[in-house]
Amino acid sequence: MLQTIVRDYAWIHLGIGLFGNFCFVVGSVLFFETFKAWHTLAVWLFVAGSAGMFLGSLGELAKSLYERREKRRAN
Repeated sequence: MLQTIVRDYAWIHLGIGLFGNFCFVVGSVLFFETFKAWHTLAVWLFVAGSAGMFLGSLGELAKSLYERREKRRAN
């Protein structure tokens, strides 16, 4: 089942990674002096952003490994 999710729903990995990148950008902006009151939100956006980017990368890695294994089996 995990193999099917990783291969057939690769767009999810991309979406999670994009969400992570978006959180990083917004979190970075909120660290400016002007948004001092939003510091806690900025920190949490950094945490969510890094988690999203990590999960997206893990999904891409798993997809690549499954594809490589299938390619070797086919040859």
